[in-house]
Amino acid sequence: MELEPVQTPHAPAAIGPYSQAVRTGDWLFVSGQIPLDPATGRLVEGGVEAQAERALRNLQAVVEAGGGRLENVVKVTLFLTDLGQFEAVNGVYARFFTHKPARAAVGVAALPRGAAVEVEAVARL
Repeated sequence: MELEPVQTPHAPAAIGPYSQAVRTGDWLFVSGQIPLDPATGRLVEGGVEAQAERALRNLQAVVEAGGGRLENVVKVTLFLTDLGQFEAVNGVYARFFTHKPARAAVGVAALPRGAAVEVEAVARL
């Protein structure tokens, strides 16, 4: 099994020893994307909707760099520091994923860089 790291300047660089995504065969495994602006490396300002928008745009950039489109995503995991913001994030999410992939939403105590939301995905290319 060959593992091919995927990197793009259109999403934030990894903040640890991992790849933005790894492709193996026709599968793409996208690492968690937080709402960092790829141009500045800083957390975007605004509420949870702005953060969800940026995290999902980062995810989209990585999927596209791996040779896919959001329509190829089959599984998404959302991590939220406040599950009370679930509906707000859902509203943003629905604009990106009209095909409704499988999904889990997990409440967490904290995320890297103080983010309110993180999103990871698996795509079949």
